[in-house]
Amino acid sequence: MFQSFFPQPKLFFLSALLWTMVVAAFWYTVGDDVAGALGFEFSPAGAEPVIGLGYFVTGEFLWFYVVFAAAVALFAGFWYWYAPHPWQNWSILGSAFIIFTTYFSVQISVALNNWRRPFFDLFQTALSGDAPVEEADFYVLLVQFAQIAFLSMAIFVGVRFFVSHYIFRWRTAMNDFYMSYWKRVRHIEGASQRVQEDTMRFAAIMEGLGVAFIDAIMTLFAFLPVLWVLSDYVTEVPIIGQIPKPLFTALLIWSIFGTALLALVGIKLPGLEFKNQRVEAAYRKELVYGEDNHERAQPPTVRQLFSNVRRNYFRLYFHYMYFNIARGFYIQADAIYLNVILVPTVVAGAITLGIWQQILTAFSQVSSSFQFLINSWTTIVELLSIHKRLKAFESAIFGGPLPSIDEKYLAEQEAPGTDDTPPALTPSA
Repeated sequence: MFQSFFPQPKLFFLSALLWTMVVAAFWYTVGDDVAGALGFEFSPAGAEPVIGLGYFVTGEFLWFYVVFAAAVALFAGFWYWYAPHPWQNWSILGSAFIIFTTYFSVQISVALNNWRRPFFDLFQTALSGDAPVEEADFYVLLVQFAQIAFLSMAIFVGVRFFVSHYIFRWRTAMNDFYMSYWKRVRHIEGASQRVQEDTMRFAAIMEGLGVAFIDAIMTLFAFLPVLWVLSDYVTEVPIIGQIPKPLFTALLIWSIFGTALLALVGIKLPGLEFKNQRVEAAYRKELVYGEDNHERAQPPTVRQLFSNVRRNYFRLYFHYMYFNIARGFYIQADAIYLNVILVPTVVAGAITLGIWQQILTAFSQVSSSFQFLINSWTTIVELLSIHKRLKAFESAIFGGPLPSIDEKYLAEQEAPGTDDTPPALTPSA
């Protein structure tokens, strides 16, 4: 799955993580000094954020572009030299491009959040009549919103187009890799399905889930500092009273609780999804053999195979039922959790409408990122089941141990006199 597209995957991803830590250490330690020596001008501490498109061409952003480009060039150059790979342009540079554009998209959300405060404060002032408000002030802010919104739309469309091509290249790499070992694995149960359908489903899930995961990580990097600063506006929380950085602390506790809860409740689902693919494949395969051999797909055998399908689906329905109950209750509670926390602050009049909007947005962004596992659990379960099937497939390629069901099927295939045609299944199979 990975070595077909990435050079030496284990070492590659480990080096990517370590290199990211090195670059981050540079950024947060001597980065500002180096930037200053190179002539980059940063906004003074505590300055109001730039509103509009100018946010993306500040000294901080221009310095980030330079550091990111240099880091990618050094990392890619090393791997191009150390372990050349036929898909290295897509797997290395393509991955870097996706990470950058995803981070840029998240920063667009930050820019919109910066815009909310002056707009809603102006809105509040206009409604209260405490001070004169000019129409031109509203129009300027609306034009700035339109600029950010159109940039967001353009980035979204461009990234999704690129990611679609990126994922299909990954699927192509997997397909070419598996087909090069076809003689070795064609006897594995559902070999054709694993090459065609499982790689297709793997690619389709990674297209959405992979980008969502990167987006969640980048959102945390972008909005956690925002939420940390906004926590200063919250005076206390109900029942507990005053605590350090109440918004930040309350969010961490709530998100950890939800993630642990859903992981525990849904622990059985990956195995059931994996088994579901097996019973479906066994039923489909018998029907395919029945198209060419009248002795196959006999009613007793078909009834037994479909009974296995039915039994596994009913088990899935039961386990998804209580999982969805837990997930639904948590999501509904999450919708009112922040407002409950803000009640003492709102009653005390400690924040304006603009700050309230900023807090709602930042809290929602960070909360949804922490709840990535909760929101994507059913998709993750499907991906895990596909990963299990492809992992078993690769075990046959490299001579590793197969799951017991695959070992049993392969033993039947290699039995004397069976040739290439599997023996007819009995009703008890």
